[in-house]
Amino acid sequence: MSTRQAQGRPYRVELSSAAQRDLRRLPQEVQGRLETPILALAENPRPSGVLKLRGEVRTWRIRVGPYRVVYDIHDDQALVVVLTVARRSETTYRR
Repeated sequence: MSTRQAQGRPYRVELSSAAQRDLRRLPQEVQGRLETPILALAENPRPSGVLKLRGEVRTWRIRVGPYRVVYDIHDDQALVVVLTVARRSETTYRR
């Protein structure tokens, strides 16, 4: 199995309860702008510009303007779990 795609099938994208809460708190316009890149993770969980977070085994982040989408990739389950969505700040990457 390739680590880039689980045997040619798309990944399932799930939002953690924290990510759902983060999105609900954002303006509708921003939610719409974030929807496409988040859903695109199903086809390519490691798009151009993605960064792996240091000190984490499977946690990555993408930039969407001033916002960051932090997520885990579970290649063995073909699953992407969005952990948090936040405007870039000092606490964006803290767990």
